[in-house]
Amino acid sequence: MKFLKIPWYVASLVALVVWYGCICIFAALFRVKHRPGGIYDRAGRGWGRSLLGVNGLRVHVEGMDRLAPGQSYVFASNHTSFADIWVLFAHLPGSVRFVAKKELLSIPVFGQALRARGEIPINRSNLRDAFAAYDEAAERLQAGLSAIVFVEGTRSRDGKLHDFKKGPFVLAIRAGVPIVPVYIQGTFEALPPGGWYVRRRPITLKIGEPIATAGCGLDDRDALMQRTRAAMLGLKAES
Repeated sequence: MKFLKIPWYVASLVALVVWYGCICIFAALFRVKHRPGGIYDRAGRGWGRSLLGVNGLRVHVEGMDRLAPGQSYVFASNHTSFADIWVLFAHLPGSVRFVAKKELLSIPVFGQALRARGEIPINRSNLRDAFAAYDEAAERLQAGLSAIVFVEGTRSRDGKLHDFKKGPFVLAIRAGVPIVPVYIQGTFEALPPGGWYVRRRPITLKIGEPIATAGCGLDDRDALMQRTRAAMLGLKAES
């Protein structure tokens, strides 16, 4: 009898989702409160670091000194690979939560863990629901959390930076927190969309200068989006 050969990446992903997901789920069941550096933050960071480690991916981080300790941000990142999530969880400081597609909440264990950690689900098919979610997210940012958003809305299939969605910039303006341009290089080569195997490639997480949103109104969102895009392209061009 031949056994199904499961790629190491898939096996490690399932095992670590179950392990860290159950930690979050049980913490929520026992009503463990959310606090900076608490079990939910440690579980998210541990999940990302573990996946990078067991799959042989090393990450070089640039620009961390641009971030102020204790400050809430909207981290605006490109997205070319599922591994981007591991990199951001593992290395961004503070209490960070993803603005994630609502459909992810239906994935067994993973979805329950997202709920337990307090990730921010967005229903992009319903504009009213999406803006209500951004209002809730803005309140959390004002309470001390930071948000991670993939500004293109979905993974790039060719590794290029595509058109941005306006929602992340509305969120930053409503919360009154700075936007931080983030560019991840190397994950597309390491684990492209649809890939089943991780290739060991160098990965760099580049963190740009925070862009202030204090005093901005909704009419400023397009200018803010263009400024963020220019900053991300600048990070990409850096050697």
